Amino acid sequence: MSNLAATMVPKILVVDDEPDLELLLRQKFRRKTRSGQISLIFAQNGVEALKQLEDHDDVDLVLSDINMPEMDGLTLLKQLGSLDYDLRAVMVTAYGDMKNIRTAMNRGAFDFVTKPIDFDDLEATIDKTLEHLTIMREALRSRDELVALRQELGVAAQMQESILPTDFPRDPRFELHASMTPAREVGGDFYDFFRLEDERLGIVVADVSGKGVPAALFMMVSRTLMKGTAIGEGDPAACLTEVNQLLTESNEESMFVTVFYSSFNPETGHLEYANAGHNLPYVVKPSGEVRQIDCPPGLVLGVLPEFDFPGGSLDLEPGDVLFFYTDGVNEAMDENGEEFGDERLTRVLAEAAGSSAADLSQRMVEAVHAHAGEAPQSDDITCVTLRYLGDGS
Repeated sequence: MSNLAATMVPKILVVDDEPDLELLLRQKFRRKTRSGQISLIFAQNGVEALKQLEDHDDVDLVLSDINMPEMDGLTLLKQLGSLDYDLRAVMVTAYGDMKNIRTAMNRGAFDFVTKPIDFDDLEATIDKTLEHLTIMREALRSRDELVALRQELGVAAQMQESILPTDFPRDPRFELHASMTPAREVGGDFYDFFRLEDERLGIVVADVSGKGVPAALFMMVSRTLMKGTAIGEGDPAACLTEVNQLLTESNEESMFVTVFYSSFNPETGHLEYANAGHNLPYVVKPSGEVRQIDCPPGLVLGVLPEFDFPGGSLDLEPGDVLFFYTDGVNEAMDENGEEFGDERLTRVLAEAAGSSAADLSQRMVEAVHAHAGEAPQSDDITCVTLRYLGDGS
């Protein structure tokens, strides 16, 4: 964070016509406001919000409901775009309202949260948005100095890491851990997880084509589309079809992303999944048996519209581990150009059987680095490990 950013208190404009929300937010963020970490101002509709922005030209984030009198959130968002404010907008929408989510994204929304509001999720979204805004402002201030590719890639790496969740769910029925080790030349790996209906958990592992800032930006768009579509669409294959359609509609750079998306039921261990050209995960039994999920490869997202993506389902048993990864793992090369390969990958998984999700991920990353030796890392190394505990024992 720059010295300038460090001395300024991030200011958040909350726009909502529900009178109780102001009280709830002031209570939730009272420690941060008292300690000077954030500042909150409020408006009850879009018209009042624009007046507040006239008086507070240093607002960093607008958190706005969509349905409001006089001027709704989508109209406000359009106004913000035409006025070219240096801020980010996070929209509050009804659960699964894909039409409004799409419109909000098309008008420049950075992210969204759903009602009823989960205040812990809201806080994480606000922190992530402010961090992204700081990085982007630093990038703009530094753009005249970014004459070397390495500097651009450093900005991309920060953008990439800023959206990856680092707080993992705590649940007696399962363990979840993820890690991403960025390469010197930044690719577009990302992972995400989020709550769905019926207490299910959505898990995304993906890899965007290309490098640098364009890949990082395409990654952010892909990640937001995945989350928004998954909340409104219960079938993983249909979810990928919808995201693919949205990406192909506005993809002038001809970029693409591989995705493996799964919907996990922690109550039963049932997993439904779909694949868009990504590496298939492995199931690791407590006995050390390792097998790869059976699913056709499908097609990468963003290339061909109206494509039906393959999927399937499986039932995890207590103690089973599901290991997701990107090709930075199995394609990592040593000084002689020899890849880590699937055989080494499955051997590490077998040897780590019975370990916690965090331990298994760590052992895999350590094994990849040990194999690579002094060879430079050419791609991101991303691992997501889900361990099903059943009754929580």
